[in-house]
Amino acid sequence: DEKLCTQEEALLKVEPDHVQQMLHPTFAPDALKSAIYLENIIAVGLAGGPGAAVGKLVFSTKLAEEQSAVGVILVRENTSPEDVGGMWASKGILTSRGGVTSHAAVVARGWGKPCVCGCDDLIINEQARTFTVKETGEIYKEGDVISLNGSTGEVIRGAVPTSIPALDGSFGRLLQWADDAKDNLKVLANADSGPDAKKARELGAKGIGLCRTEHMFFSPERLPIVRQWILHNKGIDTIKQFQRGDFREILREMDGLPVTIRLLDPPLHEFLPKTSEVTPEFAKSLNYDDPKKLIHDIEELHEENPMLGLRGCRLAIWRPELTVMQTEAILNAAADLIEKDALAKP
Repeated sequence: DEKLCTQEEALLKVEPDHVQQMLHPTFAPDALKSAIYLENIIAVGLAGGPGAAVGKLVFSTKLAEEQSAVGVILVRENTSPEDVGGMWASKGILTSRGGVTSHAAVVARGWGKPCVCGCDDLIINEQARTFTVKETGEIYKEGDVISLNGSTGEVIRGAVPTSIPALDGSFGRLLQWADDAKDNLKVLANADSGPDAKKARELGAKGIGLCRTEHMFFSPERLPIVRQWILHNKGIDTIKQFQRGDFREILREMDGLPVTIRLLDPPLHEFLPKTSEVTPEFAKSLNYDDPKKLIHDIEELHEENPMLGLRGCRLAIWRPELTVMQTEAILNAAADLIEKDALAKP
């Protein structure tokens, strides 16, 4: 507006990370300058995943999944593949170990979840379900409310007001300039659900570059069914139905734009509980009379190096019904859309 540079020059001054930060929930500008924020910063770690999160503290994946509806922050010393269910169910993730390439940070950024990692200002006691601030000795227990600033690595006492990003004002103009620029680049989104696909379209994506189907399996109501299939080879028809619904929503939102779907890729043990979480009641919920048998089966499926193990095409060879099911779900979802609207372009 001040005629100091061209639109193309203005675009080149904006780093991709700047745009990334604008696409996540953030703390309201007034809140960032307020005493409720500045005077309640209790610790600072590494900025593992941009955005703002507010929630109650939980120290286990199981509780995160059970209480996801109320909004929780998952706190762990470090995360592992066994924690992905709780990470998916949480508003944000906080760890005392690991860097910006740690499991917690990489998964959080992939899912668009705020994450503060490597926060060694805190002593996390997962058994006692507390963390202690080293400098002050303050102790926070399960159920206490904190806020995370994943863009700065700050951990804040209490709830700080957040705001949802909007594609208006200066940010909207900037994205429009990018769309208008003459180049051969197309921005494709990562999206694993109908709402994600819709948001991607709203933000100007020209398709989905990666739809990770494993992310469709971690919701609390679906995970028990997935575990029944893994452990007992039962329930795959039920899995196909919710996969079919997910694909239908994604293809409808994309409306003819390209969608690249990756069939189930991670090792199966990532969907199973830790052996330490197995109780007689939990074993019965998975149709085991003897908890020791469940522990044995979990250990049998565990892989120390999944990159060289049963994932991707190797998993498809071992459990071919999985690939058949997912392929049928994709084709049935496309057929559903065409049956409803002959002009649909799934």
